Amino acid sequence: MSAILGPYTAAMNHYVRLELGFESDLPYEILSGRVRPWSYKEFENKHVRVSDTLRRAIHQNPHLKVLVASGYFDFATPYHAARHTLDHLQLDPSLRGNVRETFYEAGHMMYVHLPSLKQQAADLAAFLAWAAPPHPGTEVI
Repeated sequence: MSAILGPYTAAMNHYVRLELGFESDLPYEILSGRVRPWSYKEFENKHVRVSDTLRRAIHQNPHLKVLVASGYFDFATPYHAARHTLDHLQLDPSLRGNVRETFYEAGHMMYVHLPSLKQQAADLAAFLAWAAPPHPGTEVI
């Protein structure tokens, strides 16, 4: 974590300030005391479940598309847990195609593994082209 914390923070600050034009004097916080400890009060003594919220969101907006990217060696959010959630999402059959999955030979931060980074970039481009195709008459940059 210490090897990537500085470069990750610098890249994020560069992106939001220079490329997106977001201006703020507030620092970008990564895993500092200001963003931790997280509160899991609503999930005390039970598993954290997001499947009901995701199912409701897709049913309310049938145009919503979801990409789940998983690293095979992710010990923070194991891909089998995501697979289990998606397998039990109880989506209307007509909406099951709204969810796509990709898998990488990496861990939690697959973008620090160069082959996974390259594959994920291609997968994200393909997902965006599928999920949000350009409108006729618009220029793709």
